[in-house]
Amino acid sequence: MSVISIQSQVAYGHVGNSAAVFPMQMHGIDVIAVPTTLLSNRPGYPTIRGRVLEAQLVADLLLGVEERGALDTAQVILSGYLGSAEIAVVVADFVQRAKARNPALTYACDPVLGDRDGGLFVQAEIPPLMRDLLCPLADIITPNHFEFEWLCGAKANTIDDVIAQAQALMIRGPSTIVVTSAELADTPDDAIETIAVERTQARSQAWRVATPKLPISPSGTGDLFTSLLVSARVRGSNTPDALSHAASAIFAVLECTAARGTEEMRIVESAALLAHPTRRFEAITVGPK
Repeated sequence: MSVISIQSQVAYGHVGNSAAVFPMQMHGIDVIAVPTTLLSNRPGYPTIRGRVLEAQLVADLLLGVEERGALDTAQVILSGYLGSAEIAVVVADFVQRAKARNPALTYACDPVLGDRDGGLFVQAEIPPLMRDLLCPLADIITPNHFEFEWLCGAKANTIDDVIAQAQALMIRGPSTIVVTSAELADTPDDAIETIAVERTQARSQAWRVATPKLPISPSGTGDLFTSLLVSARVRGSNTPDALSHAASAIFAVLECTAARGTEEMRIVESAALLAHPTRRFEAITVGPK
């Protein structure tokens, strides 16, 4: 089992591949990690060192793993924070080549664009490329609530809204859409939800899972969640089971982080819980009323 993970990388802390690789490895998955940035730490600290990598370097790294036969053995290509519009184009080209060579390969795109608190935080050229180039190539996308609404160009305040907007977005490519950090009109104040909508040949199905809201908001939770979802899918879980597993495992990490009172997620400390969380939150089937 192997995944090609194309994301940012930091020396200190847990975002991008620095949040995603270890959890996938703890599920027995061989991870081919290709960086899009090399930074000392995530933004938000008083200083940050390093840089977004040159697109040609990322292209060379991807060509190198392709030359090693990775496209023939990988189950999933996962992409996250890209850093530049040029890298977005490089990743799209790589995914197209990969799918042409291995039609069974799944592309999971975490469309990192921004969040509800800060709005868009990537270069202005990236969001249109994410919407019009990368997401149409994807089988699975995992936007947060803010990113989902941006991709759809419409608000989604109810479960019916989410399902309707997801169905419209699916026409353009992805067959599975997972909306993280969802806060809908009927979401309890002490909870946070994740919603999955999936298109099958006959119809679409939807599920939602709620976990308790904790008094922390560390960076990298979306990167961690997507890695856990992908891990479950690679190991054979269907979408609702993968949704339940990812929500349960990330809650375990965040609960440990809250108890420790640290800014960075306690991913390594929670290693045993990544594949086997002690508390399970079930995904509930939902549909438009």
